[in-house]
Amino acid sequence: MEENDLDETDWALLAQLQQDASLSNQALAERVHVSPPTALRRVRRLHALGLIERQVAVLAEDAVAARLGHGLSAIAEVSLDRQGEEHLAAFEQRAVQDAAVQQCWRVSPGPDFVLVLRVRDMPAYQELAQRLFTQDANVRNVRTFFAVRRAKFGTQVPLAPKGMPPRA
Repeated sequence: MEENDLDETDWALLAQLQQDASLSNQALAERVHVSPPTALRRVRRLHALGLIERQVAVLAEDAVAARLGHGLSAIAEVSLDRQGEEHLAAFEQRAVQDAAVQQCWRVSPGPDFVLVLRVRDMPAYQELAQRLFTQDANVRNVRTFFAVRRAKFGTQVPLAPKGMPPRA
């Protein structure tokens, strides 16, 4: 899949869908100035090309937490003793299967992994730490940072084909 396989309409559709994937096909077509059948055909093509991974609702974590009476966000840096591919893959597999792990990144340099975590409260974090970190003999070091305020959260991928300015 080459960048030049996409035209301005495709990029405009991707930009609109990143802002609001709940738009009806009619509304999406109006926003990018194409017919509804064209919008539908192109969005299906973008899915088939693997450019659209999935469409989800992004919940307001703090609003949900307020209604549930809990919520703790944390970022953990995890370093392993052995960094062979099999060891990295084993930890990664365990991490991504845990519901409290919202994001799992292999990083370099520094720690081997950065995890974005969302748990009910501090006891739930301690259970997670026991499950993922303490019980794994290959985990050498964990540094966890607990969020006190989220200033920005985004899900949009910047869309700027070569030679073009980024879209707002």
